[in-house]
Amino acid sequence: MNTFNVLWLQSGGCGGCSMSLLCAESPDLIRTLEGAGINLLWHPSLSEQSGGEVRRLLERCARGEVQVDALCVEGAMLRGPGGSGRFHLLAGSGRPMIAWVRELAAVARHVLAIGTCAAYGGVSAAGDNITEACGLQYDGTLAGGLLGEGYRARGGLPVINVAGCPTHPNWVTETLMRLALGGFAAEDLDGFGRPRMYADRLVHHGCLRNEYYEYKASAEKASDLGCLMENLGCMGTLAHADCNSRLWNGEGSCTRGGYACINCTQPGFEEPGHAYQQTPKIAGIPVGLPTDMPKAWFVVLSSLSKSATPRRLKENAVADHQVVPPTLRKGKP
Repeated sequence: MNTFNVLWLQSGGCGGCSMSLLCAESPDLIRTLEGAGINLLWHPSLSEQSGGEVRRLLERCARGEVQVDALCVEGAMLRGPGGSGRFHLLAGSGRPMIAWVRELAAVARHVLAIGTCAAYGGVSAAGDNITEACGLQYDGTLAGGLLGEGYRARGGLPVINVAGCPTHPNWVTETLMRLALGGFAAEDLDGFGRPRMYADRLVHHGCLRNEYYEYKASAEKASDLGCLMENLGCMGTLAHADCNSRLWNGEGSCTRGGYACINCTQPGFEEPGHAYQQTPKIAGIPVGLPTDMPKAWFVVLSSLSKSATPRRLKENAVADHQVVPPTLRKGKP
């Protein structure tokens, strides 16, 4: 098996994607990478090299002396002030991180934006964005970013946006493994450059609150068991990710923990225009309707569903524990 070299850089972000990556399990991160023939050239938190050792490695990579099969960038590109990039200099080098990223992206076989900040700007670009933060190949929903809309890595692909805040560890490792095996093509990316292996699913798929959703038995406060969409801002029916079918740490997700999905894989999620745990409505109808569903259908189906809601769901939806168990049927099924 040929070695697949991965170089990992961190820019404007919280480091949460690296923290999440460490939670890879069955097997753990290091054994997963080793088993796939993936060699981690350098990671700012996981590698021993520092200072001059790192600068020399990056220089050798930029000159082509060390092959970079995948350049992974975590965190937004900080272009400020005034496009100079001097808000973020690589320690000891005197050069802006954006200059290093441009130079290394020019020689890398593949480039991956790890997390929504690196992909689209994310939380780092929220508000007045005084740091001029953007993604590698997107600035919010607009193609462009640091590298430009027409950028293609040496392997022929645009930037692969492994979006999420943070990313699921398996989204990262499986993308790298597929690249190492040569099994990743342009058609494996969706319209925002995300790997379709997880972006072609919705957070809604596999949600334990789906029965409540079907009958529009809605939670009214954070501790309630009911569906979080109607009142508490859940965007799981719009969010492209497999969080409820590919669980976190083997058993969890935002909605399973009682927290509404905020659609963190989507460009612009950081500024929805309303509080995260509030559902904006017009005439009592949620503005963010489920994907692919016309408003008229939703209104009709919602009315029918609510009229048929079983007592069990109606009462359990606004309780913090199950108060009415499923009906016990006696006799033949």
